[in-house]
Amino acid sequence: MSFFSEFREFAVKGNVVDLAVGVIIGGAFGKIVDSLVGDVIMPVVSKIFGGLDFSNYFIPLAGQTATTLAEAKKAGAVLAYGSFITVSLNFIILALVIFLMIKQINRLKRDEPAAAPAEPPPTPEDIQLLREIRDSLKR
Repeated sequence: MSFFSEFREFAVKGNVVDLAVGVIIGGAFGKIVDSLVGDVIMPVVSKIFGGLDFSNYFIPLAGQTATTLAEAKKAGAVLAYGSFITVSLNFIILALVIFLMIKQINRLKRDEPAAAPAEPPPTPEDIQLLREIRDSLKR
């Protein structure tokens, strides 16, 4: 088998294609969660806590006096713990959504009706003959 035909066989296997689709959908889903956290949840949390902007929470490590994170990063190293809070919230929401999806999928799998048991195949004649011989010897 040549290298290219072996590679083609590998690339078109169902698992590889399923994995590629999962990665693409996962990336898009991650962007949706980023937007949900950054554009919907964090502004509400900020409003609840008095108009705080988590994205500009940082500790200057190079003695900067900047008021925004972008300015401080241009001037030197910063510890951007506000960004970390936002990304951590992203992760928690994403993990919760995935957990709920898996839980729902498992529930749907359990709810599927069990297939009716199939009638066993007929016993071969030689086995029937051996059983008859066994039964006659027992008498």
